[in-house]
Amino acid sequence: MTSAAPQRQKPKSSPLSGGFSITKLVLEGRAFFALIAIIVIFSLLSPFYFSVSNFLTMSSHVAVYAILSVGMLLVILNGGIDLSVGSTLGLSGVVAGYLMQGIRIDFLGVVLIPPVWVVVVIACALGAFVGLVNGVLISRFKVPPFVATLGMLYVVRGAALLMTNGLTYNDLGGKPELGNTGFDWLGFNRILNVPIGVLVMVVIAIIGSVVLTRTVFGRWLYASGGNERAADLSGVPVKRVQRRVYVLSGVCAAIAGLILSSELTSASPTAGTSYELTAIAAVVIGGAALTGGRGNIRGTLLGAFVIGFLSDGLVIVGVSAYWQTVFTGAVIVLAVLLNAVQYRRRGKRPRSGDDSTASSTLSESAGSAEPAVEKSAG
Repeated sequence: MTSAAPQRQKPKSSPLSGGFSITKLVLEGRAFFALIAIIVIFSLLSPFYFSVSNFLTMSSHVAVYAILSVGMLLVILNGGIDLSVGSTLGLSGVVAGYLMQGIRIDFLGVVLIPPVWVVVVIACALGAFVGLVNGVLISRFKVPPFVATLGMLYVVRGAALLMTNGLTYNDLGGKPELGNTGFDWLGFNRILNVPIGVLVMVVIAIIGSVVLTRTVFGRWLYASGGNERAADLSGVPVKRVQRRVYVLSGVCAAIAGLILSSELTSASPTAGTSYELTAIAAVVIGGAALTGGRGNIRGTLLGAFVIGFLSDGLVIVGVSAYWQTVFTGAVIVLAVLLNAVQYRRRGKRPRSGDDSTASSTLSESAGSAEPAVEKSAG
Protein backbone atom coordinates (compact mmCIF):
# COMPACT_ATOMS: atom_id res chain seq x y z
CA MET A 1 0.00 0.00 0.00
CA THR A 2 2.93 2.35 0.58
CA SER A 3 3.88 2.24 -3.10
CA ALA A 4 0.56 3.88 -4.01
CA ALA A 5 1.50 7.13 -2.24
CA PRO A 6 3.80 8.52 -4.99
CA GLN A 7 1.03 8.03 -7.57
CA ARG A 8 -1.25 10.40 -5.64
CA GLN A 9 1.06 13.38 -5.99
CA LYS A 10 -0.79 16.40 -7.40
CA PRO A 11 0.40 17.80 -10.72
CA LYS A 12 2.20 21.11 -10.63
CA SER A 13 -0.09 24.10 -11.01
CA SER A 14 0.16 26.42 -13.95
CA PRO A 15 -1.43 29.79 -14.70
CA LEU A 16 -4.15 28.12 -16.77
CA SER A 17 -4.69 24.85 -14.89
CA GLY A 18 -4.30 23.38 -11.47
CA GLY A 19 -4.36 25.45 -8.27
CA PHE A 20 -4.50 29.10 -9.26
CA SER A 21 -5.98 29.76 -12.67
CA ILE A 22 -6.33 33.18 -14.25
CA THR A 23 -8.91 31.79 -16.64
CA LYS A 24 -10.97 30.37 -13.79
CA LEU A 25 -10.72 33.67 -11.90
CA VAL A 26 -11.95 35.63 -14.92
CA LEU A 27 -14.80 33.20 -15.63
CA GLU A 28 -16.11 33.03 -12.09
CA GLY A 29 -15.69 36.77 -11.44
CA ARG A 30 -16.82 37.98 -14.84
CA ALA A 31 -19.90 39.82 -13.53
CA PHE A 32 -17.81 41.75 -11.01
CA PHE A 33 -15.14 42.62 -13.57
CA ALA A 34 -17.81 43.65 -16.08
CA LEU A 35 -19.41 45.96 -13.51
CA ILE A 36 -16.07 47.58 -12.70
CA ALA A 37 -15.35 48.05 -16.42
CA ILE A 38 -18.78 49.65 -16.97
CA ILE A 39 -18.24 52.09 -14.09
CA VAL A 40 -14.76 53.05 -15.30
CA ILE A 41 -15.74 53.48 -18.97
CA PHE A 42 -18.85 55.59 -18.32
CA SER A 43 -17.04 57.64 -15.67
CA LEU A 44 -14.52 58.61 -18.35
CA LEU A 45 -17.25 59.33 -20.90
CA SER A 46 -19.46 61.46 -18.63
CA PRO A 47 -18.59 63.68 -15.63
CA PHE A 48 -22.06 63.04 -14.18
CA TYR A 49 -21.80 59.27 -13.98
CA PHE A 50 -19.37 58.79 -11.11
CA SER A 51 -21.17 60.34 -8.16
CA VAL A 52 -22.85 59.01 -5.04
CA SER A 53 -26.20 60.54 -5.92
CA ASN A 54 -26.15 59.01 -9.40
CA PHE A 55 -25.15 55.60 -8.06
CA LEU A 56 -28.05 55.71 -5.57
CA THR A 57 -30.46 56.72 -8.33
CA MET A 58 -29.25 53.92 -10.60
CA SER A 59 -29.42 51.47 -7.72
CA SER A 60 -33.09 52.31 -7.18
CA HIS A 61 -33.67 51.41 -10.84
CA VAL A 62 -31.66 48.20 -10.44
CA ALA A 63 -33.65 47.19 -7.35
CA VAL A 64 -36.71 46.29 -9.45
CA TYR A 65 -34.61 44.09 -11.76
CA ALA A 66 -32.69 42.55 -8.87
CA ILE A 67 -35.79 41.55 -6.88
CA LEU A 68 -37.27 39.96 -9.99
CA SER A 69 -33.96 38.20 -10.64
CA VAL A 70 -33.77 36.70 -7.14
CA GLY A 71 -37.11 34.99 -7.71
CA MET A 72 -36.01 33.92 -11.18
CA LEU A 73 -32.79 32.46 -9.74
CA LEU A 74 -34.76 30.16 -7.44
CA VAL A 75 -36.74 28.86 -10.40
CA ILE A 76 -33.66 28.40 -12.60
CA LEU A 77 -31.81 26.60 -9.79
CA ASN A 78 -34.71 24.14 -9.86
CA GLY A 79 -34.16 23.62 -13.58
CA GLY A 80 -37.22 25.63 -14.61
CA ILE A 81 -38.06 29.01 -16.08
CA ASP A 82 -40.69 31.64 -15.24
CA LEU A 83 -41.81 33.80 -18.15
CA SER A 84 -44.77 35.24 -16.23
CA VAL A 85 -42.86 37.46 -13.77
CA GLY A 86 -43.12 40.59 -15.93
CA SER A 87 -46.90 40.18 -16.26
CA THR A 88 -47.21 39.44 -12.53
CA LEU A 89 -45.29 42.65 -11.83
CA GLY A 90 -47.76 44.60 -13.97
CA LEU A 91 -50.84 42.93 -12.46
CA SER A 92 -49.70 43.54 -8.87
CA GLY A 93 -49.21 47.22 -9.65
CA VAL A 94 -52.64 47.43 -11.27
CA VAL A 95 -54.30 45.73 -8.30
CA ALA A 96 -52.54 48.13 -5.94
CA GLY A 97 -53.69 51.08 -8.05
CA TYR A 98 -57.26 49.77 -8.11
CA LEU A 99 -57.34 49.36 -4.34
CA MET A 100 -55.80 52.79 -3.79
CA GLN A 101 -58.59 54.34 -5.87
CA GLY A 102 -61.18 52.72 -3.61
CA ILE A 103 -63.52 49.77 -4.01
CA ARG A 104 -66.99 50.94 -4.90
CA ILE A 105 -69.93 48.83 -3.67
CA ASP A 106 -72.84 50.35 -5.56
CA PHE A 107 -75.73 48.46 -3.95
CA LEU A 108 -74.53 49.61 -0.51
CA GLY A 109 -73.54 53.05 -1.69
CA VAL A 110 -70.12 52.92 -0.04
CA VAL A 111 -66.50 53.09 -1.12
CA LEU A 112 -63.98 50.95 0.75
CA ILE A 113 -60.52 52.51 1.12
CA PRO A 114 -58.08 49.87 2.40
CA PRO A 115 -54.91 51.04 4.20
CA VAL A 116 -51.61 50.75 2.39
CA TRP A 117 -50.41 47.69 4.30
CA VAL A 118 -53.54 45.80 3.24
CA VAL A 119 -52.87 46.79 -0.37
CA VAL A 120 -49.31 45.43 -0.11
CA VAL A 121 -50.47 42.15 1.45
CA ILE A 122 -53.16 41.62 -1.19
CA ALA A 123 -50.73 42.34 -4.05
CA CYS A 124 -48.15 39.91 -2.64
CA ALA A 125 -50.84 37.25 -2.11
CA LEU A 126 -51.89 37.68 -5.73
CA GLY A 127 -48.29 37.18 -6.86
CA ALA A 128 -48.06 34.05 -4.72
CA PHE A 129 -51.30 32.74 -6.27
CA VAL A 130 -49.97 33.21 -9.81
CA GLY A 131 -46.79 31.39 -8.79
CA LEU A 132 -48.83 28.60 -7.19
CA VAL A 133 -50.77 28.08 -10.41
CA ASN A 134 -47.47 27.82 -12.29
CA GLY A 135 -46.10 25.39 -9.73
CA VAL A 136 -49.17 23.15 -9.80
CA LEU A 137 -49.24 23.04 -13.59
CA ILE A 138 -45.58 22.04 -13.67
CA SER A 139 -45.30 19.71 -10.67
CA ARG A 140 -48.70 17.98 -10.76
CA PHE A 141 -49.78 18.08 -14.40
CA LYS A 142 -46.23 17.83 -15.86
CA VAL A 143 -46.66 20.84 -18.14
CA PRO A 144 -43.22 22.00 -19.34
CA PRO A 145 -42.17 25.15 -17.43
CA PHE A 146 -41.70 27.15 -20.63
CA VAL A 147 -45.23 26.38 -21.85
CA ALA A 148 -46.95 26.79 -18.46
CA THR A 149 -45.37 30.15 -17.64
CA LEU A 150 -45.75 31.41 -21.22
CA GLY A 151 -49.48 30.72 -20.98
CA MET A 152 -49.68 32.48 -17.61
CA LEU A 153 -47.80 35.43 -19.11
CA TYR A 154 -50.74 36.04 -21.46
CA VAL A 155 -53.43 35.22 -18.90
CA VAL A 156 -52.05 37.57 -16.26
CA ARG A 157 -51.33 40.38 -18.72
CA GLY A 158 -54.83 40.03 -20.13
CA ALA A 159 -56.31 40.21 -16.63
CA ALA A 160 -54.44 43.46 -15.97
CA LEU A 161 -55.71 44.95 -19.23
CA LEU A 162 -59.28 43.87 -18.47
CA MET A 163 -59.17 45.44 -15.01
CA THR A 164 -58.15 48.85 -16.36
CA ASN A 165 -59.62 48.65 -19.87
CA GLY A 166 -56.11 49.43 -21.05
CA LEU A 167 -55.85 52.62 -19.01
CA THR A 168 -53.38 53.66 -16.30
CA TYR A 169 -54.12 54.39 -12.65
CA ASN A 170 -52.51 57.73 -11.78
CA ASP A 171 -51.93 59.66 -8.57
CA LEU A 172 -51.42 56.78 -6.16
CA GLY A 173 -50.26 59.02 -3.34
CA GLY A 174 -53.61 58.68 -1.56
CA LYS A 175 -55.51 61.28 0.44
CA PRO A 176 -54.93 62.13 4.12
CA GLU A 177 -58.66 62.41 4.84
CA LEU A 178 -59.15 58.85 3.58
CA GLY A 179 -56.22 57.43 5.52
CA ASN A 180 -54.64 55.70 2.53
CA THR A 181 -51.47 57.77 2.16
CA GLY A 182 -47.98 56.30 2.27
CA PHE A 183 -47.87 54.21 -0.91
CA ASP A 184 -45.23 56.53 -2.39
CA TRP A 185 -43.00 55.75 0.62
CA LEU A 186 -41.55 52.75 -1.25
CA GLY A 187 -40.50 54.80 -4.24
CA PHE A 188 -39.44 58.16 -2.82
CA ASN A 189 -38.44 57.86 0.83
CA ARG A 190 -34.91 57.15 2.00
CA ILE A 191 -33.26 55.86 5.14
CA LEU A 192 -29.75 57.22 5.72
CA ASN A 193 -29.99 58.60 2.16
CA VAL A 194 -30.48 55.09 0.75
CA PRO A 195 -33.70 54.57 -1.29
CA ILE A 196 -36.25 52.25 0.29
CA GLY A 197 -36.30 50.10 -2.84
CA VAL A 198 -32.58 49.43 -2.48
CA LEU A 199 -33.03 48.47 1.17
CA VAL A 200 -35.85 46.10 0.24
CA MET A 201 -33.57 44.56 -2.38
CA VAL A 202 -30.82 44.04 0.21
CA VAL A 203 -33.23 42.44 2.69
CA ILE A 204 -34.61 40.06 0.05
CA ALA A 205 -31.08 39.19 -1.08
CA ILE A 206 -29.99 38.40 2.48
CA ILE A 207 -33.06 36.25 3.11
CA GLY A 208 -32.55 34.45 -0.19
CA SER A 209 -28.89 33.81 0.55
CA VAL A 210 -29.68 32.40 3.99
CA VAL A 211 -32.41 30.17 2.54
CA LEU A 212 -30.08 28.79 -0.12
CA THR A 213 -27.04 28.23 2.08
CA ARG A 214 -28.38 27.60 5.59
CA THR A 215 -31.66 25.72 5.25
CA VAL A 216 -32.82 22.26 4.26
CA PHE A 217 -34.96 23.79 1.54
CA GLY A 218 -31.84 25.29 -0.04
CA ARG A 219 -30.14 21.89 -0.14
CA TRP A 220 -33.27 20.34 -1.59
CA LEU A 221 -33.38 23.04 -4.26
CA TYR A 222 -29.79 22.52 -5.40
CA ALA A 223 -30.23 18.75 -5.32
CA SER A 224 -33.46 18.70 -7.33
CA GLY A 225 -32.06 21.16 -9.83
CA GLY A 226 -28.81 19.25 -10.26
CA ASN A 227 -30.43 15.82 -10.71
CA GLU A 228 -34.17 15.62 -10.18
CA ARG A 229 -34.37 11.84 -10.48
CA ALA A 230 -31.57 11.21 -7.99
CA ALA A 231 -33.03 13.77 -5.57
CA ASP A 232 -36.44 12.11 -5.76
CA LEU A 233 -34.90 8.71 -5.01
CA SER A 234 -33.02 10.26 -2.09
CA GLY A 235 -36.23 11.41 -0.44
CA VAL A 236 -36.27 15.05 -1.54
CA PRO A 237 -39.88 16.30 -1.98
CA VAL A 238 -39.25 17.43 -5.55
CA LYS A 239 -42.84 18.46 -6.33
CA ARG A 240 -43.13 20.51 -3.16
CA VAL A 241 -39.87 22.29 -3.96
CA GLN A 242 -41.13 23.08 -7.47
CA ARG A 243 -44.33 24.63 -6.15
CA ARG A 244 -42.49 26.69 -3.55
CA VAL A 245 -39.95 28.21 -5.92
CA TYR A 246 -42.68 29.40 -8.28
CA VAL A 247 -44.65 30.85 -5.36
CA LEU A 248 -41.54 32.70 -4.19
CA SER A 249 -40.91 33.93 -7.71
CA GLY A 250 -44.45 35.29 -7.86
CA VAL A 251 -44.04 37.08 -4.52
CA CYS A 252 -40.77 38.68 -5.68
CA ALA A 253 -42.49 39.84 -8.87
CA ALA A 254 -45.32 41.38 -6.84
CA ILE A 255 -42.88 43.24 -4.57
CA ALA A 256 -41.02 44.55 -7.62
CA GLY A 257 -44.34 45.70 -9.09
CA LEU A 258 -45.22 47.59 -5.92
CA ILE A 259 -41.86 49.35 -5.87
CA LEU A 260 -42.08 50.28 -9.55
CA SER A 261 -45.65 51.62 -9.18
CA SER A 262 -44.59 53.61 -6.15
CA GLU A 263 -41.63 55.12 -7.98
CA LEU A 264 -43.85 56.13 -10.91
CA THR A 265 -46.89 56.98 -8.69
CA SER A 266 -48.93 55.22 -11.36
CA ALA A 267 -49.88 51.68 -12.31
CA SER A 268 -49.98 50.65 -15.96
CA PRO A 269 -51.27 47.27 -17.19
CA THR A 270 -48.33 47.14 -19.60
CA ALA A 271 -45.68 47.68 -16.91
CA GLY A 272 -43.01 45.00 -16.75
CA THR A 273 -43.19 44.07 -20.43
CA SER A 274 -40.05 42.04 -21.31
CA TYR A 275 -38.81 42.29 -17.70
CA GLU A 276 -38.80 38.49 -17.53
CA LEU A 277 -36.03 38.50 -20.15
CA THR A 278 -34.06 41.03 -18.12
CA ALA A 279 -34.36 38.85 -15.02
CA ILE A 280 -33.18 35.77 -16.92
CA ALA A 281 -30.28 37.78 -18.34
CA ALA A 282 -29.22 38.94 -14.87
CA VAL A 283 -29.23 35.36 -13.59
CA VAL A 284 -27.16 34.15 -16.56
CA ILE A 285 -24.69 37.04 -16.33
CA GLY A 286 -24.34 36.21 -12.63
CA GLY A 287 -23.04 32.74 -13.52
CA ALA A 288 -26.06 30.51 -12.94
CA ALA A 289 -26.56 27.52 -15.21
CA LEU A 290 -29.84 27.42 -17.12
CA THR A 291 -29.83 23.64 -16.68
CA GLY A 292 -30.26 24.10 -12.92
CA GLY A 293 -28.35 23.32 -9.75
CA ARG A 294 -25.69 26.06 -10.07
CA GLY A 295 -25.88 29.71 -9.11
CA ASN A 296 -26.04 32.05 -6.12
CA ILE A 297 -27.61 35.31 -4.96
CA ARG A 298 -24.36 37.27 -5.08
CA GLY A 299 -23.78 36.59 -8.75
CA THR A 300 -27.41 37.35 -9.61
CA LEU A 301 -27.24 40.75 -7.90
CA LEU A 302 -24.04 41.55 -9.79
CA GLY A 303 -25.76 40.55 -13.02
CA ALA A 304 -28.67 42.89 -12.29
CA PHE A 305 -26.27 45.74 -11.55
CA VAL A 306 -24.38 45.07 -14.79
CA ILE A 307 -27.58 45.40 -16.82
CA GLY A 308 -28.88 48.40 -14.86
CA PHE A 309 -25.63 50.37 -14.78
CA LEU A 310 -25.01 49.63 -18.47
CA SER A 311 -28.50 50.81 -19.49
CA ASP A 312 -28.35 53.97 -17.38
CA GLY A 313 -24.81 54.72 -18.56
CA LEU A 314 -25.86 54.50 -22.19
CA VAL A 315 -28.70 56.91 -21.48
CA ILE A 316 -26.40 59.36 -19.69
CA VAL A 317 -23.92 59.50 -22.57
CA GLY A 318 -26.74 59.90 -25.08
CA VAL A 319 -26.59 56.59 -26.92
CA SER A 320 -29.62 55.78 -29.07
CA ALA A 321 -32.23 53.48 -27.54
CA TYR A 322 -31.76 51.11 -30.49
CA TRP A 323 -28.06 50.78 -29.78
CA GLN A 324 -28.86 50.21 -26.10
CA THR A 325 -30.79 47.12 -27.12
CA VAL A 326 -27.88 45.94 -29.25
CA PHE A 327 -25.34 46.38 -26.43
CA THR A 328 -27.56 44.68 -23.87
CA GLY A 329 -28.14 41.73 -26.18
CA ALA A 330 -24.42 41.41 -26.88
CA VAL A 331 -23.68 41.31 -23.15
CA ILE A 332 -26.25 38.54 -22.67
CA VAL A 333 -24.87 36.46 -25.53
CA LEU A 334 -21.33 36.87 -24.18
CA ALA A 335 -22.48 35.80 -20.71
CA VAL A 336 -24.08 32.63 -22.11
CA LEU A 337 -20.90 31.79 -24.01
CA LEU A 338 -18.79 32.26 -20.89
CA ASN A 339 -21.23 30.08 -18.93
CA ALA A 340 -20.79 27.34 -21.50
CA VAL A 341 -17.00 27.61 -21.26
CA GLN A 342 -17.03 27.65 -17.46
CA TYR A 343 -19.22 24.59 -16.98
CA ARG A 344 -17.53 22.65 -19.76
CA ARG A 345 -14.18 23.20 -18.04
CA ARG A 346 -15.70 22.22 -14.71
CA GLY A 347 -17.15 19.08 -16.20
CA LYS A 348 -13.74 18.05 -17.48
CA ARG A 349 -11.92 18.78 -14.22
CA PRO A 350 -14.35 18.47 -11.28
CA ARG A 351 -13.06 19.58 -7.91
CA SER A 352 -13.96 18.24 -4.51
CA GLY A 353 -14.49 21.77 -3.18
CA ASP A 354 -17.31 22.44 -5.63
CA ASP A 355 -20.61 21.65 -3.91
CA SER A 356 -22.51 21.37 -7.20
CA THR A 357 -20.27 18.58 -8.49
CA ALA A 358 -19.43 16.92 -5.20
CA SER A 359 -21.26 13.70 -5.98
CA SER A 360 -19.62 13.27 -9.39
CA THR A 361 -16.22 14.00 -7.90
CA LEU A 362 -16.66 11.34 -5.24
CA SER A 363 -17.77 8.76 -7.77
CA GLU A 364 -14.87 9.53 -10.08
CA SER A 365 -12.35 9.45 -7.25
CA ALA A 366 -13.79 6.13 -6.09
CA GLY A 367 -13.50 4.74 -9.57
CA SER A 368 -9.91 5.90 -9.96
CA ALA A 369 -8.79 4.53 -6.58
CA GLU A 370 -9.04 0.88 -7.57
CA PRO A 371 -6.52 1.02 -10.44
CA ALA A 372 -4.03 2.76 -8.16
CA VAL A 373 -4.33 0.02 -5.55
CA GLU A 374 -4.05 -2.71 -8.17
CA LYS A 375 -0.88 -1.15 -9.55
CA SER A 376 0.65 -0.90 -6.12
CA ALA A 377 -0.21 -4.50 -5.40
CA GLY A 378 1.41 -5.54 -8.63
